[in-house]
Amino acid sequence: MSNKKGLSFSRKRRKVSSEVGREIINYLIGISVAMIIAVFLSYNWGGKTSVIGVSMENTLYSGQTILISRLSYLVLKPKVGDVIVFKPNGNKNTHYYVKRVVATPGDTVEFRDGRLYVNGKQETGGFDKVADPGIAESPIVLGADEYFVLGDNRNNSEDSRSGNIGPVSKSLIEGRAWFKLTMNDSYMGFIDRGVD
Repeated sequence: MSNKKGLSFSRKRRKVSSEVGREIINYLIGISVAMIIAVFLSYNWGGKTSVIGVSMENTLYSGQTILISRLSYLVLKPKVGDVIVFKPNGNKNTHYYVKRVVATPGDTVEFRDGRLYVNGKQETGGFDKVADPGIAESPIVLGADEYFVLGDNRNNSEDSRSGNIGPVSKSLIEGRAWFKLTMNDSYMGFIDRGVD
């Protein structure tokens, strides 16, 4: 009789062990699948780059790593306040430019007395007066897929005011910068859209 009880106990133990084993295997398979999907999505629709120059200070700093969402603009269009990543004029031999969208297709952009006006309304925010309005000294009407972009550090930025960059076509936008990684005294976190 004690033999039967021992066998019964042993079977129950094996049953519990095999259930735990299956759970562990299922858990590991789930993690593996999630990692494969994450790598696939990151490679195809995400990315990262480093900020070059001081044009986005005090939002982003030279050398700071940012994450890019390429998926964002497959579905949606860039909005005022978005920080975008692009190669000017599609030049594959240059680094990514990181700038903030200040005007969208159909908008009229111009600088008056150092201040940005979009559709006749003065931009709000604590930006310095611009010393050089560049091509936006006169009103510019943006085309159907054009975006006017500026650096947050307006007097130290090569952006849509520059004749060699101008308004940025949607087809040249790599994606939206959405997350910044820690650097020096800057903190890690989501990138502020800068819209009141």
